[in-house]
Amino acid sequence: MCPNHWGVQGEWAYLHGMKTSFGSSFSPRNARSGIQIKSFLPFFFLLLLITGSSCKEEDTAAVITPPVTGVDMLLIGNSFFKPYANKLDDQATDAGLTDHHGVVITRGGENGRAINFWNDSSSAEHLQIKGVLDQGSLEYFGMTAGSLAEKPTSGFREWIAYALQNNPDIQIFLSVPPIDFPAQWEQRALDNGFQNIEELYAYLLNDLVHQSVVDSLRAEFPSTRIFTIPTGSATLKLVQMHTDGLLLDSIDLTGPAASSLFTDTKGHQGDIITETGSLMWLQSLYGIDLSEYSFSTGFQTDLPAIAEELVNAHDPMYK
Repeated sequence: MCPNHWGVQGEWAYLHGMKTSFGSSFSPRNARSGIQIKSFLPFFFLLLLITGSSCKEEDTAAVITPPVTGVDMLLIGNSFFKPYANKLDDQATDAGLTDHHGVVITRGGENGRAINFWNDSSSAEHLQIKGVLDQGSLEYFGMTAGSLAEKPTSGFREWIAYALQNNPDIQIFLSVPPIDFPAQWEQRALDNGFQNIEELYAYLLNDLVHQSVVDSLRAEFPSTRIFTIPTGSATLKLVQMHTDGLLLDSIDLTGPAASSLFTDTKGHQGDIITETGSLMWLQSLYGIDLSEYSFSTGFQTDLPAIAEELVNAHDPMYK
């Protein structure tokens, strides 16, 4: 079983009940607002939250013109990233983006993190990523934002710096995965001072990924567009719809990919989640109007409408 992406048992070991890097539990306060932070962060992460660079609206707002044919992109990550990257090819074709070309390079678990791809400098995947970047002409470079390193921008900043050498206009996006082990969601949320898993995910997305990673990267690379896709929100939305009996398809919680939300206890995605998450990618990367997306998703549930709702709800400062 691959390691956690989000959770008290994996790299997010600073969450409630775990030891900090200094070997003791720590309960900080938010120095900017004076409000106690609900999650228990290690001291180094607290410093990053306090001193991390902020981002001005004029630096991040962008008018995006949807391409008419498609673009070239490099996509690297793990098993909570790969399904969306692979599915994007089919959806781009369905949307008429005939020149879409995505190179997908993945490894399981921790090995699919940006920092590990970078540090494993003799691996075939590291060399392949550099080879694609060296060719130039890439328009997008996507990475997974799960399992952050001790220094949250580590891996991302190295790959971005390398990418810019031959791709000066490249755009960077981070796909933010769901929290794993869905059977433990409720307890994890409560352990960290949140009412539900949606609140915990929002905290991880906004306070950790956006403030500690994206804002810092934008400060270091001010001429590069860097944004996020909250892919994990598709998982949360569909699970809630399943609980409320709102799905128009016969979907189990766990089982075969074609008829289930999850394929295992780890929380790997079933087809209905993959389809919705990759539609979020399609809209975020190409500006496709999903309300006019007329191709079959294979499900009766209106997945394009769900994906569009989730993208529209995403913080515009990080789109």
